[in-house]
Amino acid sequence: MTFGFAPSSAASLSTPAASATRLLEPAEWAAAGIPLLRNPREVVSGLHARHHPGPATAIVAVLDQDERVRASASFTRRPAPADGWMFRNALLSQLRRVVPHDLRRRTPVRTAVLLCCRDGDARWTEEDGAWMWGLRDACTLHGLRCGAYITLTRDGWQVLGEGRGGRRPSTGSAPEPFATAEAPPRIPRTGGAASDVLRRAAAR
Repeated sequence: MTFGFAPSSAASLSTPAASATRLLEPAEWAAAGIPLLRNPREVVSGLHARHHPGPATAIVAVLDQDERVRASASFTRRPAPADGWMFRNALLSQLRRVVPHDLRRRTPVRTAVLLCCRDGDARWTEEDGAWMWGLRDACTLHGLRCGAYITLTRDGWQVLGEGRGGRRPSTGSAPEPFATAEAPPRIPRTGGAASDVLRRAAAR
């Protein structure tokens, strides 16, 4: 879907000086304690397979404690100045549409990650900084933990602030088969009273 941005009604929020403060530098992002993804390629491939994104597409996803995608939404950003406040509102709108908030919890249990597809190379830009600011603020307002910010370009994907990335998927690659983009099923735990009962029953 296409998501447009309405101009702010507050003059103070539309000035260049105000916009310049609504972005995060790479050092600020790295110092913010963003949790690391255990398997970023798995997350990126899964979102790429679900949404088939092209340049100027953003995908926001909510992960559970096992890093499984519980909800996600993609939208196309229309050309506009990079502004973290506007990006925050766009992300918050998508989150409210696909997943209930967790504001009643003392500590967030779900994590939101953002995958932005764009032209150019993987180097940080002011637009990336504005998306980072927007993601962090949207997570706070929706009761989520702020997770990774990932870019997808023609050269591949990269988790900004971590230095991890890969060549596939990229903006020009075909989505992987959904089965290979998903995490394999977890092996059931063994041991405990229930396992002992099953073993005794099988031995009879």
